[in-house]
Amino acid sequence: MKQDRTYSKRKDPPALTPEARQEQLIAKAERLAEQKLEDGTASPQIIVHYLRLATEREKKAQELIDADIELKKAKVQAIQNAAEFKAMFEEGMAMFKKYSGADEEDEEDYEEV
Repeated sequence: MKQDRTYSKRKDPPALTPEARQEQLIAKAERLAEQKLEDGTASPQIIVHYLRLATEREKKAQELIDADIELKKAKVQAIQNAAEFKAMFEEGMAMFKKYSGADEEDEEDYEEV
C-alpha cells in the first residue's frame, strides 16, 4: 500500500536576482520530481531525465579518472626523463673533464672553491 504523501509547499524567501529565482524554480521542480518518483507517479519523461543525468555524470566521472591517470603517467615519465638527463649530463661532464686533461686531484680543487 502506498504511503500518502503530499508535496510540501515550502515557502522560499523572495529571490533577489533573476538567477536566484531560476535556482528556486529548479529546486521546486526537483522536489516535485522526487516526490513523484517516491510515490510511483513519475512520468516516463521524468524517469528518463534522471537516468540520463546519472549516465552523463558517470561518463564525466570516468573521463576525469582517465585524465587523472594520464596526468600521473606523464608526471612519472617526466621524472624518469629528468633522471636520465641528469645521468647523461654527469657522464658528459665527466668525459669533458677527462678529455680536457683534468685529473681527479684537479677536480677536487675545483669543488672546494
